[in-house]
Amino acid sequence: MTRSSGGQDPLSPPVASASAPQPRLVRLPMPPLVPTVTYVILGTTAAVYILQVLSVAVFGYAVYQIDWLEIYGARFNDAIHAGELWRFITPALLHGSVPHIFFNMYALLSIGSFLERQFGHGRFALLYILGAFSGNVFSFLLARGNGYSVGASTAVFGLVAAEWIFFYQNRQLFGDFGRRAMGNTVFIIVINLLIGLSPGIDNWGHVGGLLGGAIFAWFAGPRWTVTGLSPDLKLEDQREFREMVIGAGTVIIIFSALAVWGMII
Repeated sequence: MTRSSGGQDPLSPPVASASAPQPRLVRLPMPPLVPTVTYVILGTTAAVYILQVLSVAVFGYAVYQIDWLEIYGARFNDAIHAGELWRFITPALLHGSVPHIFFNMYALLSIGSFLERQFGHGRFALLYILGAFSGNVFSFLLARGNGYSVGASTAVFGLVAAEWIFFYQNRQLFGDFGRRAMGNTVFIIVINLLIGLSPGIDNWGHVGGLLGGAIFAWFAGPRWTVTGLSPDLKLEDQREFREMVIGAGTVIIIFSALAVWGMII
């Protein structure tokens, strides 16, 4: 066997140069944003529930325990057919019991605190409202009978769907952590939809919230990119404003059309 002078044996494995750059873990700071909108929604929803309780306590004995806020804000199909369109949003502020509001607000605090730091205040607030709107439209369209429904779970399911979309679209940045987060999100969705099959739970509202949140996040959710030179690296959102408008407009057009269809059939 011959070998060239001063060179490496062509049959031997290459030896990495001592000066070759080696991959290393870089911890990038997340946006230092206080989730103000999450706290405002939580506080407002809690205040509305206190007003519901006071409504029953003050006026209940005379009018058979009627919750007046629920009467004028819940998703009642007949009332929506009569033109009370605010009922596509207001049910997200109302709750039927302490456990009901506790679990919804716990989910809002857990998911919303993270998502608001990624989406920013305005985009997160819009996501929450669109989730509530799409969930109540789906409930209005597909729930049997007149019935009624209240609760923030429509909006919360929109947040859950947006979280999955966020990790999917930024999967290269988050790596294994993102894949685990996506798996956990799918597990949460499946479990809660199965629980939603129980009597008295408006599962159509959950499905609608999921769809609305997913559509908006797909077009409008942040797309983080690492910019700069080490060690001065930072995250920048590559999503353009027009894409956010497209996302919001798509949800509004689709679910408004479904609402109109539900009112004329």
